[in-house]
Amino acid sequence: MREDGIINKIRGGVVDACRIWAEEMRQTVRDEGVLIFFILVPLLYPLLYSWIYNNEVVRDVPVAVVDNSRTAMSREFVRHCDASPDVRVLCYASDMDEARALLSRQVVKGIYYLPSDFSTRLNRMEQTAVSVYCDMSLMLTYKAVYQTAMSVALDMNSQLQVKVAGNTTDREDLVTTSPMAVTPVPMFNPSGGYGSFILPAVLMLILQQTLVLGIGLSAGTARERNRYQDLIPFSRSYQGMFRIVMGKAMCYFMIYAVLGSYLSMIVPRLFHFVVLAEPSVLLAIMLPYIFASIFFGMVVSCMVRYRENVMLLVVFASVPLLFLSGVSWPQSNMPWYWECFSWLFPSTFGIRAYVRVNTLGASLYDVAFEYRALWVQAAAYFLLACLVYRHQIIQSRRHALDRLDYIRRRREVKRRLRERAARK
Repeated sequence: MREDGIINKIRGGVVDACRIWAEEMRQTVRDEGVLIFFILVPLLYPLLYSWIYNNEVVRDVPVAVVDNSRTAMSREFVRHCDASPDVRVLCYASDMDEARALLSRQVVKGIYYLPSDFSTRLNRMEQTAVSVYCDMSLMLTYKAVYQTAMSVALDMNSQLQVKVAGNTTDREDLVTTSPMAVTPVPMFNPSGGYGSFILPAVLMLILQQTLVLGIGLSAGTARERNRYQDLIPFSRSYQGMFRIVMGKAMCYFMIYAVLGSYLSMIVPRLFHFVVLAEPSVLLAIMLPYIFASIFFGMVVSCMVRYRENVMLLVVFASVPLLFLSGVSWPQSNMPWYWECFSWLFPSTFGIRAYVRVNTLGASLYDVAFEYRALWVQAAAYFLLACLVYRHQIIQSRRHALDRLDYIRRRREVKRRLRERAARK
């Protein structure tokens, strides 16, 4: 009899979890806000971001030139800069004031200033200088303007070394200009582009943030529809914390199992980003990451009172979470307290593991720490979600009992009033 009771209890829990799953799926389809964050944003945002950064590098950045030297050598420097693919000489400015005015109006993104003694000092075998002024508001344009000037300066330096060396063979000229040959090999990002660098991390962050947004919106809707603003309705199916958590998690996992595959495998291939991971390794990484994000979102949703609150909270946290992941800022240079704080979020370990596996070609063994951390987060947030939902169940039950007691007292008062009226 005892075994039959346990089996019936388990069977009832599974049935209730399936009912909660069906109800959550029904509410997801009916709620336009949740549908947008669960379906449209994960489908369209990655395409928009990837399309914006698909060119990888900037070309033909406009610059202004202030040439006070006006000699053949200064014009050669400007011609070489203009011939590079990254920079385009838009105009010559008469002085620095005019060039600064063009830069302040964003007509140009940089200024090349050649002093009046540019050629004179070179002909005297003295060191000269070319001043480069860059717009630092965008690192890509700064990189193009500065590196172009450096490349042209190194090339002209090599030509000047050959002229004064007095060599007789091409081999001697080569040794003079480049005694130690350096061959740059860009690993894992052949184009050196910004898209291949930042987009993998953004894709993983989109997965977590849209999950938290959708779950939070659904929780806000449930509270707004409840008389007492309870997250859990007083119903027979909603009387166990495990069945509630598992029922809701099944709904979210069914949706994001498809979207996770789309974000991690399809989008990078559509835009020809670096993809070095095997599907089995990606599956092993994405499984705990999705579960950790789901249970994290369920914990956060218990703090949501209104639908608008979750949008303010999650959108505000997106950029800091990208920095805390260690992708846009080196993890080694991060203070220890921020590093510890970043461990609270699944995106930290999910982004690190995905980038190392997919972009750097790491194996699952190489990201064992991140892999275990994601499973630990999934288990920890699952238990925390069960606890907070148990608290919600107790609150809902207390409000229902208070309502029932109120109705009973009201009926008792009405009965007494009728009896008093009948005596009169």
